[in-house]
Amino acid sequence: MTDPKQPLTSSEISDAGLTGWKQVEDTITAQFSTGDFATGLTFVNRIGDSAEAADHHPDITLTYPSVAITLTSHDVGGITSRDVDLARTITEHAAALGVSADES
Repeated sequence: MTDPKQPLTSSEISDAGLTGWKQVEDTITAQFSTGDFATGLTFVNRIGDSAEAADHHPDITLTYPSVAITLTSHDVGGITSRDVDLARTITEHAAALGVSADES
């Protein structure tokens, strides 16, 4: 993609093909139906490990029975390739747990 310190355009974000993610102003968001709290907690822990490894941290809300995630690059005031990369990783974690993003 592009320089991780440069905000992406709306077109670049759309072209990234992030299933279940939507752009809301300067963020990308997704909500995943986990079915139960334990699966949600496992999902959040996997996201946390990946976020630490990437040194890029999402806003996460864990409730029964879902996990809501918001990604943005605060340092540049928008969505960057770091957000897209982490969104893809989060989607992979969800798939491994049999969790899907809400399409609403």
